[in-house]
Amino acid sequence: MTLQGARERRVRSGDVELCVAELGEPGRPTVMLVHGYPDSKEVWSEVAPRLADRFHVVLYDVRGHGRSTAPKPLRGGFTLEKLTDDFLAVADAVSPGEPVHLVGHDWGSVQAWEFATVKRTEGRIASFTSMSGPSLDHFGHWIGGRLKRPTPRRIGQLLGQGAKSWYVYALHTPVLPELAWRGPLGKTWPRILERMEKVPGGGYPTSSLPTDAAHGAWLYRDNVRARLSRPRADAYAHAPVQLITPLGDAFLSERLYDELEQWVPQLTRRTLPAKHWIPRSRPDQLVSWITEFVTSVEGGRPKGVTATGKYADRFGGQLVLVTGAGSGIGRATAYAFAEAGARVVAVDRDAEAAGRTAEMSRLIGAPDAWAETVDVSDEQAMEKLAEKVATEYGVVDVLVNNAGIGLSGSFFDTTPEDWKKVLDVNLWGVIHGCRLFGKQMTERGQGGHIVNTASAAAYQPSKALPAYSTSKAAVLMLSECLRAELAGQDIGVTAICPGFVNTSITSTAHFAGVDADEEKRRQKKSARLYGLRNYPPEKVADAILRAVVRGDAVVPVTPEARGAYLMSRFTPKALRRIARLEPPL
Repeated sequence: MTLQGARERRVRSGDVELCVAELGEPGRPTVMLVHGYPDSKEVWSEVAPRLADRFHVVLYDVRGHGRSTAPKPLRGGFTLEKLTDDFLAVADAVSPGEPVHLVGHDWGSVQAWEFATVKRTEGRIASFTSMSGPSLDHFGHWIGGRLKRPTPRRIGQLLGQGAKSWYVYALHTPVLPELAWRGPLGKTWPRILERMEKVPGGGYPTSSLPTDAAHGAWLYRDNVRARLSRPRADAYAHAPVQLITPLGDAFLSERLYDELEQWVPQLTRRTLPAKHWIPRSRPDQLVSWITEFVTSVEGGRPKGVTATGKYADRFGGQLVLVTGAGSGIGRATAYAFAEAGARVVAVDRDAEAAGRTAEMSRLIGAPDAWAETVDVSDEQAMEKLAEKVATEYGVVDVLVNNAGIGLSGSFFDTTPEDWKKVLDVNLWGVIHGCRLFGKQMTERGQGGHIVNTASAAAYQPSKALPAYSTSKAAVLMLSECLRAELAGQDIGVTAICPGFVNTSITSTAHFAGVDADEEKRRQKKSARLYGLRNYPPEKVADAILRAVVRGDAVVPVTPEARGAYLMSRFTPKALRRIARLEPPL
């Protein structure tokens, strides 16, 4: 695999020659990408071209990897001090007058922590984005602190990370790692990554893998024991740091970074529901976060985060599309994602309402927000929307199918036209959204999440809501089926089931079988009852964000919704008796 369009050069550093690749215009801010073990610089082949649209991007093969030469002898040739020499040699060659924005993954991050904390590199690093690789000094202090002040929780953390670090012990074994990598492990590693990490193939890793992995074992042997046993006391970062933590990392516990603020004065935290190799599995999200962070540092805002919501570390830079965003739960949900730093597409059939939601989303934290007008029941209009969003804004990370209408009336008073209208919006609108935007998520192969707004009416029968309840029950079952189908592609699906929420749906709901005056009276009375209940849509929005973070399947919202859900599971007969009661309208 090669980085298409990259300009390559050789840079001498002591006794080795480093293979350096560059993309983008040299006059722009320089972003330097450092790969980990057992990779070469091509691990960044999905990230680097995307960044090159905005930055001068530099990658290099770490000594002994890819097309860089190896030190002789190998023992003692991979110390952090020599790796720092390499970084400075590359930085001086590609950006002699300006500091670089450093990005490291795995061992690229481990060594970059050294670069960002030693005195001799001060002034050469503008920012540092770390992923899946802690500072060995910080790690050593983390271990020492738990051994000096042991508690059951701290001992559990030590044992947990010790189990995750099994491969470190193996790499310290003489000769065997080299034999394994040059033999069966080197041949099967690409398939292991595809199966266990959901990493796409496409020529990755490169053919130099067996040699890279054999040489790279000395990264561990030359550094790990020495630094963990005698960590530096002055390992303070002299540049702003963005920490991206994949929550499904099989090798590193997120607890490793619990006390990181004491070492990093300017720290931005991000989390990602992904496994270890995120440069391959989540390139779009990484590009968004790196771009936002580098741009903010260049603009003089070194903390790099404008979002203040409690989920800012999770949704910053993600693209979220919300239907029915002009009012009620949809609008509150768009605002909640905006506060968390997400980019928002506010969709509603009311153009002015969608525009107001998008404008307010930008004001409260969204880096970008757009308004789109569409009737979700219109298949062709939804297809055009999906194509436009993918072309102009990107593939959606979180889809919230929220648009819906209310309909009340007995089964025999509900006309075929009434049935068609409520099913077209409440069910087919969700189907169109899942089919079109969900397909884009699967084709991208980087995961995502779909939220479908159902209702407590989905599992709570009522003789007054046969059509509405049927539409929402279908949404609930569709969500469950889709969740099973997409589980293997890291796409979560959640059905949100609110109860009585104070929104405008009650004042616009249709009442079948009554004249216009009676319908207005019932709309006003139901709106008044919901107003007295006064459960705000903002609480539903918070439940939606929490469900995406947790990966929940079915989320009843409001006490009555949770109560009815429990009854539907454990006392269904009682729920059926309640369904016979006359509604208070």
